[in-house]
Amino acid sequence: MRDDVDSLESVLAAFARRPNAPMTDERLCEAMRLCMARDLDRLPLPGSGETLARWQQLAHVAGIDLALLKLYEGHTDALAILQELGCAPFSDPGIWGVWAAEPPNARVIVSERQGDQVRLNGTKAWCSGAQQIDYALITAWTEQGQPQLIAVRLNEHGVSVDGRGWQAVGMGSTASVDVHFEHATGHCVGESGAYLQRPGFWQGGAGIAASWYGAAVALARSLHRQRQQGRADPHADAHLGSVDAALLGAAAALRECAAWIDTHPHADARLPVQRVRAHVEMAVEQVCRHVGRALGATPFCRDPHFARLAVDLPVFIRQSHAERDLAQLGQLLTHSTTEDWSL
Repeated sequence: MRDDVDSLESVLAAFARRPNAPMTDERLCEAMRLCMARDLDRLPLPGSGETLARWQQLAHVAGIDLALLKLYEGHTDALAILQELGCAPFSDPGIWGVWAAEPPNARVIVSERQGDQVRLNGTKAWCSGAQQIDYALITAWTEQGQPQLIAVRLNEHGVSVDGRGWQAVGMGSTASVDVHFEHATGHCVGESGAYLQRPGFWQGGAGIAASWYGAAVALARSLHRQRQQGRADPHADAHLGSVDAALLGAAAALRECAAWIDTHPHADARLPVQRVRAHVEMAVEQVCRHVGRALGATPFCRDPHFARLAVDLPVFIRQSHAERDLAQLGQLLTHSTTEDWSL
């Protein structure tokens, strides 16, 4: 019997490791360009007094489609960064992205600077939407080891996209691939270090939490509709009650954080943003669990909108770094003179 099992595993091993089929969807670009044509990408800036309105729009798009939100959030984030740093590197309209991941095995080096123009060499990892957008803001490094934000055209000579490593099913169509730069032209955006030092860096991180929240609300509404139309079921009602409590707390935390940012637009927002991201992440995980248990397999298999959100959201929320982010929050509190827990 053991030999039969070993033989079965050996025969099917290659099948288990087969690559996932690419899931490019040209309709994402069409939807993004429609938003741009209607000026729906022109959101209030973080800290402008309308931070909550900005997050409400991100949450709304997230509830429609998280793959679209990934492009939309990156594009609107890039527009906010360019305005905050007072730069307009390219005059032609297009879809922007922001690629700031810095894994140890991928780095882009800046050289041959002439004014704001530089040459780029190296690899940038986790480049969401690289096969679908026109421009990107990337973090790169000078030869002296200083960080620098760079604007690039993706149709520039010396820029190539490598999608072979992208095997995601959830968020599959956004393809966070590797992009290689070989003596490619880039344009400096702001001074060295400005990307991380600006107030908008942490303010933008809370916008991601608003996006998590918007997708969770869309899943919760499926449960709410089912309870309004379905037969009596106290267990499903309990799931809905748990979902409501989680979302109500997350919404309050987001509103409070937005108000704090608008009141302190130039302050370091890391502590309130780390707090709200942790709160929203916990709420979203609770919503996903309760909605799935309450509704069973039907919407996962029969409702295309629900099914996409359900498979995309667990991947998308991993923009949080889980316990590492919680540890950073704890360290901030350890070195703070107050914990702000009073009612």
